Amino acid sequence: MNLGSLSEDGIRKFGEFQSCYFEGRWYTNVEINCMSNRLANALKSLGIGKGDRVVTQLPNCVEIFAVFNAVFKIGAVIVPMNPILRPDQMSYIYKDCGAKATVTSSDYLPWIEAAQREAPQLKNIILVDKDDVKGTIYFKKLVSDNAEGLEILDMDNDDLAALIYTSGTTGNPKGVMHTHYSLWINAVSFADFIFLSSPVTLTNVRRAFNEKNYQIEETREVVTSVDRSTMFLAVLPLSHSYGLSFMSLGALVGGRSVLLKWWNPVEALKTIQDFRIKYMALVPTMFVQLLDHPDFDKYDISSLKYCNSGAAALDREIAAKWKERTGISIHEGWGLTESGATTAGNPTTRQPKIGSIGVNMLRCNRMKVFDMEDRELPAGQIGEIVIKGPAVMQGYWNLPEETAEALKNGWLHTGDIGYMDEDGYFYITDRKKDLIIRGGENISPKEVELAICEHPKVLEAGCVGVKDRVYGEEVRAFVVLKQGERCSEEEIIQHCKKLLPTFKTPKQVRFVDSLPKNILGKLLRMELRKME
Repeated sequence: MNLGSLSEDGIRKFGEFQSCYFEGRWYTNVEINCMSNRLANALKSLGIGKGDRVVTQLPNCVEIFAVFNAVFKIGAVIVPMNPILRPDQMSYIYKDCGAKATVTSSDYLPWIEAAQREAPQLKNIILVDKDDVKGTIYFKKLVSDNAEGLEILDMDNDDLAALIYTSGTTGNPKGVMHTHYSLWINAVSFADFIFLSSPVTLTNVRRAFNEKNYQIEETREVVTSVDRSTMFLAVLPLSHSYGLSFMSLGALVGGRSVLLKWWNPVEALKTIQDFRIKYMALVPTMFVQLLDHPDFDKYDISSLKYCNSGAAALDREIAAKWKERTGISIHEGWGLTESGATTAGNPTTRQPKIGSIGVNMLRCNRMKVFDMEDRELPAGQIGEIVIKGPAVMQGYWNLPEETAEALKNGWLHTGDIGYMDEDGYFYITDRKKDLIIRGGENISPKEVELAICEHPKVLEAGCVGVKDRVYGEEVRAFVVLKQGERCSEEEIIQHCKKLLPTFKTPKQVRFVDSLPKNILGKLLRMELRKME
């Protein structure tokens, strides 16, 4: 099977409809599919075929969907790249994946040209925004110059479809290998989860010309879909496993979305109001910025029914405040690139358990908690969360040792420490590799961060371990204060002493303007360790 066939399956199932609104106009599912077919033929004309890697390095835009599908349809491998990576990380990925082409914007051209010196196999730079840059190819001309007709290449289930690089929180980014089947089963299982929660039956009317009687004839077909009035806000970065999942899911359920190029609180509020958005998925920082905006109450967001949060832990206070001001619960979820993005979540059919990442959402997967000897732990006991199933990655690109470490006996060891309660809800307490060990005592940086954030002057905090001659490691805290506030290091330390044991109290406190985070808002502790 070929993942690129989902878009054409969706057209046959739901017919043509307005599927995505972006920067002033609607695009239909047929229009986007046509763009992908033309681009697929163009890529083939450039000598790109089965197994070749193609990078997409773009902010959110409709072209991303076309690129994803075009690459799938010809059997090549998509490499979605965070457009705001540092130049050294960008060069590393281009060199590591051996990409033959990239679809990007002129904004990133200087760094891509620098990357070419390290990755000479990168021959084709396709720009979506300019047609007059020497050494590049213009996307729109490439598409318009090629035919729409395309035969989708038949692929084996285990053929590589995507190479998605992790954020590199503990070293160089690792290329996560996903097959056509692993991405397909992830999307299908998530669609199944949605249909179990809120199925809608639609009658699809098809009109076709009958050459025998010269009449336009109608046929009616009953299909399961999401309600056509259900509008999704798409604002999380598509240049991630989330983007692949979002695109495939939309084809499977017939979803309609409004796509924002970049995150902006005012633009998001205006979009929710104007398009009567019903469903949105954000990261916790985005919910905070919406709540803190002085004009929040001026916008009508009463259309919202489902609000999801992921990528980082959702603070209980934020969840409670959102519920109080909007009347809507935030349903927290969890996933990782290695498991195909969508893994666990609080079901929308019942009230969420605040603080929990929810239950196993995909019936094709199994989730458990293992001890250090890979033995299953009962409910309530803390260990490492592990996942097994067809939605799990094939492995890490050119990293056999790291693959063997992550995939032991078929179980993906996530590195997330937590437990499962009696109802099957999972809770994350820490990251395995983030633990700070002071004098033989394990310290959860998350626990220290939560304590610091209880200080009324603190906006957010991040903690890491730093070397200490006596204890091995001590806690160093990086603190962002609320706007206009002033605070001393000693004030934070004394505050922590009231809430934490002495050995968990930060030894050092540094005040910073912001914390380093990845494209999805996850704290980058590796970057914190580098900060002086």
